[in-house]
Amino acid sequence: MNKLNETSKKTNKKPNIKAALSLATSALLGTGVLSAGVAQATEADEWQFDSAFLIYSEADRVSATEAIIAGTKTFANDEILSLKLTIDALTGASANGAVAQPNAQTFTRPSGNGQYVTPAGETPLDDTFHDTRVQLNAQWTQPLSDNITGSVGGHFSKEYDYLSLGVNGNLAYDFNKKNTTVSMGLSYFQDTFTPEGGIPKPHSSMLVGDSSSPEWDAEFAKTRIGDSDDKSTADILVGVTQVINRRMITAFNYSYSMVDGYLTDPFKVVSVLNTDGLAQDYIYESRPDSRVKQSTFMQAKYNFDDSLLNTVADVSYRYMWDDWGINSHTIDTRFTIPVGATSYIEPHIRFYQQSEADFYQPYVIDEQAPIGFVSADYRIGEMTAITVGAKYGVVLNGGNELSFRLEYYRQTPTNAGFTDPNALSGQDIYPVVEAIIAQVSYSF
Repeated sequence: MNKLNETSKKTNKKPNIKAALSLATSALLGTGVLSAGVAQATEADEWQFDSAFLIYSEADRVSATEAIIAGTKTFANDEILSLKLTIDALTGASANGAVAQPNAQTFTRPSGNGQYVTPAGETPLDDTFHDTRVQLNAQWTQPLSDNITGSVGGHFSKEYDYLSLGVNGNLAYDFNKKNTTVSMGLSYFQDTFTPEGGIPKPHSSMLVGDSSSPEWDAEFAKTRIGDSDDKSTADILVGVTQVINRRMITAFNYSYSMVDGYLTDPFKVVSVLNTDGLAQDYIYESRPDSRVKQSTFMQAKYNFDDSLLNTVADVSYRYMWDDWGINSHTIDTRFTIPVGATSYIEPHIRFYQQSEADFYQPYVIDEQAPIGFVSADYRIGEMTAITVGAKYGVVLNGGNELSFRLEYYRQTPTNAGFTDPNALSGQDIYPVVEAIIAQVSYSF
């Protein structure tokens, strides 16, 4: 979820374009602190702060609340220090991967302590999902010469069962009278996952029964392969930003990401059905231990003249493909429309389309039980999604800004060509996910 990485509408600061572009590179690598704050802070020894409180709520599923505070300070020689603290909490019900059935289903919780029952005809959801995350990003940016800007940063994120550490660095080179900027960034993350209940053994059957029995712990342990696992991620990004004229700026980026290690979701299972479509078993999913992702990103911003109220149009397109067989298209459009001298509205629409992973299956048939990779996680299945909403902002006395954002999100999974057995007719195998996003931001 993109919380604060939006251009500030403050008008009392001259933009520091080189620093903003340098940090934008690290932001695309997933470690950016706050490019908006950098873009407005050039006065030596002055701090600029951006804060936000966000609520994300899915219908009958996951809810999240998030608080963000980010600060940017520019020093005398154009060195920039940026810090960002994020705290969020997630609660609610999360899909466990099994399909709806014409009869009630019983599942064991990931910890192994107790069971829960899903009524007939409903998507199986584990309603004990909860987590709290604390994340800190730091970035240092400084000119290395008249045309070169360098930046280094660090990342720390801790959840109840997850630890992520990361570093990044990038360079930006200006030429063509500083109308063209070429940038390159690198980042590396090391993540450790320690899920409650341990790491499930791929393809092993979920143990269902009396968790208070003397034999339960020993039998449950047979379905585990360890207490924790880890993964590493290395990202490379190259980009070009071009000022076309006084009204238009464009950007193009290419990124290459290599992930190695534990990429399976330990909380997800796959339904094993008989030929009629009735569940006989639930097995833990299995994913490859590596993934290579590539993407291209194009963006253009254009400031219209008085005939269109000095509206700023911001349009971007991203294409992603990986060696899991997934490819996706994202189109994002925003229009910043001034309202009077000190306020604006910003309509927003985002469209997303994704193909399924090669090993995605919403279920497996008993007589065709998998021996390779398999996952029923709808997040790597075929889907489309749309986000629509608007933001309203106002510049207060002293140049501080207050803004409000409200958006609606709808994700629609689709059948990727599977022929459902009889018992699944009338069942919602690909349920729609809807959410409301509300945010209040204050910059000072």
